[in-house]
Amino acid sequence: MSIKTAHLEGPVADRDSWTADRCSLERAMRAVGSRSAMLLMREALYGTRRFDDFARRVGVTEAVTASRLRELVKVGVLERQPYQEPGKRTRHEYVLTAMGRDLLPVAMALIQWGDRYLADPAGPPLLFTHHECGAPLRASVTCDLGHEVPLGKVGIAFPPDGPGPSPVAASSEHGRVAIDPAEDRDR
Repeated sequence: MSIKTAHLEGPVADRDSWTADRCSLERAMRAVGSRSAMLLMREALYGTRRFDDFARRVGVTEAVTASRLRELVKVGVLERQPYQEPGKRTRHEYVLTAMGRDLLPVAMALIQWGDRYLADPAGPPLLFTHHECGAPLRASVTCDLGHEVPLGKVGIAFPPDGPGPSPVAASSEHGRVAIDPAEDRDR
């Protein structure tokens, strides 16, 4: 049986010589990785803008909605903009930034994965299509030349002009750099 995983190339192949403490996936999960944050982003991608609508559609308390929306604004994926209905006080709505719109492929990949492995027997609840031609949408991993790349063909290496992951530092436990648990609320 052949195991299909990414190919670690060059110095990256020596997994014991570096740590993933600067991992972009970890940073992204810290930014938008909670269930409520991703569901709020789903709603923002669907066009929701008002606080009450977010809370109602996601089904979380107003306190959780307020906290997560503050976090998403702080991260930069949403922006608060004032609005005022006639005869009412000024309130704020939440609109996607370019950074927030760039989460569409992430959301689509998670939806596609959920549709494939976790959908009800009746099938997926929604169909996502290209509005102009009607073709179904799907997330995929492609190279800059447009080739679809399966996991077994993915190469991983240090960037040629960047620092890459940190080298392993000596510590008292297994020769690894200790991670401060206060940095990650999910630990």
